[in-house]
Amino acid sequence: MIPRYDPNDTEAGLKLLEDITTNAEAIQEQVLHQILSQNSGTQYLQAFLEGESDKDQQSFKNKVPVVNYDDIKPFIQRIADGESSDIVSSQPITELLTSSGTSAGKPKLMPSTAEELERKTFFYSMLVPVMNKYVNGLDEGKGMYLLFIKPEIKTPSGLMARPVLTSYYKSQHFRNRPFNKYNVYTSPDQTILCQDSKQSMYCQLLCGLVQRSHVLRVGAVFASAFLRAVKFLEDHYKELCADIRTGTVTSWITEPACRDSVLSVLQGPNQELADEIECECAEKSWEGILRRLWPKAKYVEVIVTGSMAQYIPTLEFYSGGLPLVSTMYASSECYFGINLNPLCNPSDVSYTLLPNMAYFEFLPVDDKSHEEIHFALHSNTDDDDPLKEDLIVDLVNVEVGRYYEIVITTFTGLYRYRVGDILKVTGFHNKAPQFRFVQRRNVVLSIDTDKTSEEDLLNAVTQAKLNHLQQPSSLLLTEYTSYADTSSIPGHYVLFWELKPRHNNQPPELEDKTMELCCSEVEDCLDYVYRRCRNKDKSIGPLEIRVVSLGTFDLLMDFCVSQGSSVNQYKTPRCVKSGGALEILDSRVIGRFFSQRVPQWEPLGLDS
Repeated sequence: MIPRYDPNDTEAGLKLLEDITTNAEAIQEQVLHQILSQNSGTQYLQAFLEGESDKDQQSFKNKVPVVNYDDIKPFIQRIADGESSDIVSSQPITELLTSSGTSAGKPKLMPSTAEELERKTFFYSMLVPVMNKYVNGLDEGKGMYLLFIKPEIKTPSGLMARPVLTSYYKSQHFRNRPFNKYNVYTSPDQTILCQDSKQSMYCQLLCGLVQRSHVLRVGAVFASAFLRAVKFLEDHYKELCADIRTGTVTSWITEPACRDSVLSVLQGPNQELADEIECECAEKSWEGILRRLWPKAKYVEVIVTGSMAQYIPTLEFYSGGLPLVSTMYASSECYFGINLNPLCNPSDVSYTLLPNMAYFEFLPVDDKSHEEIHFALHSNTDDDDPLKEDLIVDLVNVEVGRYYEIVITTFTGLYRYRVGDILKVTGFHNKAPQFRFVQRRNVVLSIDTDKTSEEDLLNAVTQAKLNHLQQPSSLLLTEYTSYADTSSIPGHYVLFWELKPRHNNQPPELEDKTMELCCSEVEDCLDYVYRRCRNKDKSIGPLEIRVVSLGTFDLLMDFCVSQGSSVNQYKTPRCVKSGGALEILDSRVIGRFFSQRVPQWEPLGLDS
């Protein structure tokens, strides 16, 4: 189930992708058969399946329930507490992978095995031939990828719990990876593996600047992390240039492996290079700074789908026209698919699921609400009936244009597990479906009967930004989040915006009229139910925008990391509920603005 090929052979990689996607249905059947053959003796599956006769696809679907994390948490917790891996897996559980922890407050724990690292290595290797198909000459330089790890947590069993990317970077598969001429990094492994994220950031940027003439692509995992690096560079470029000028490393870099590896890259003083970099960074505007600092760069590789889409304008501002490339769709639970058209517009990104990574099923959800379709929609029974599981479809049977929640069965001990991601089918590559990531399920704002999704909020904020911030105010919206303020009656939506002038780093000049128009524009763009609640029911108060000072969202990230989130996997929560997070945001407010009018609403049919 884990094919092998030479990652330096682009044609072989592309042919393998064609074979895998062409034979998607047969591969999916083989994957499920292998998983059941290996794991039918586990305590979890034995509770549902009965011997050899229950190893077929239909018996599995009929007898094994679709579950969420709360259902499987007790089994995983037993393993974390020291019980045998065979509770869920015939293979030894070698570590537990933590979720980002920004949605539910605490990281979820996902079982993983040594074999799964091989599967992830294969997945990463498939990204290379796809990029080579669209971008020539990637073997003639390096990539400045800013990658980070987070310290592990030791569970009572002795197993380490760590974020999925930390797991991979610390594994032998990454540290002892064979040379790949298409995938050479400017960052020494020692800087990536540094426990101190600030030292790691400084050292990786220093190495990327010193090797600027060799850099052909720049990036990080998520857009938010990459923009944080740009901000760090803005704050520290003079010190970085001083190190390049003298050929030394600043004294606060105390990690010996970091210092030694960076010194080997510096190779002595370079006055001319330091002056060139400092001249670019000292410009009044940082528009196009990425292209100016790394003139040979061909693209910026960051995830800009889902909630990361809101960073696209800021990335475009800094990138100077470089393409923004989202290559992959993955999570702590499973690595799913890759973008076969990496140079497409960020809003058009779709991921092709690789059928050998896990067994995939899809739960249809409502196109608008993204709620699962329940049995009650197909019968005369009560509304609280469970979802009708025979509505779930296989990988090759999804329909273009429909929305689904992905359900996975993995080699590592997750069986019919609801990941929580909502996807829209955009097409097929051969027999393998292609999906647009829409949102994480249940990430919504709600005051009354309204339910505003992450995607709806992003679209509304984007519209307000386009119509009222760019001209004449010329402000960049660099970050945002929200919460439902129910401390007064009626409650109302609160948006926290961090704004920055396009051409300097001074505090933004806020005009009441402009900001009030932004409030109204957001409301106008929200859905029918929200506008009905505001206009007819009066059950929601005027939307409020609270502008926070520059750097507030850096503090929010620091807070979330202190609560267990991974630096590398951190994504700004689009709806905050934590008291600590709200305290940080409210303490940095520099302006408050409310919508001055009620949004338009007209009744539709019987809803009036």
